[in-house]
Amino acid sequence: MYELLFWKYLDEIYLNNQEVYEALVEKQEVEGLAILQIEVIVNRINSVFSDWERVDENSWKNPKGKGAFQVITTPQSVKIDCYGTEGKTMNKLVDVMEEFKCPLYDPQVPERYDEMSE
Repeated sequence: MYELLFWKYLDEIYLNNQEVYEALVEKQEVEGLAILQIEVIVNRINSVFSDWERVDENSWKNPKGKGAFQVITTPQSVKIDCYGTEGKTMNKLVDVMEEFKCPLYDPQVPERYDEMSE
């Protein structure tokens, strides 16, 4: 499994990304993060992956090849667990979240890919 996590900071706020990640995975509220339009985001993911089979409310699998992903949300975050998913598919998910001004935090590295990164 490869994990992707997305959140949006409020203006003028920037926190320790690893600590934010750990709190969000535990489904804790983090002061300084924006509340996301979760339903709109999930609908957008669904439309971008309309040719994928929607297994349940939060899971999709590729009917024409390998790969599946599950979307887990809190009011402040979107976590996407990818199973055997190709890089170009993960990039599409990252692009969708960029539309909502939510840059990727990659806990495997660990690094957040936004304008504050060096």
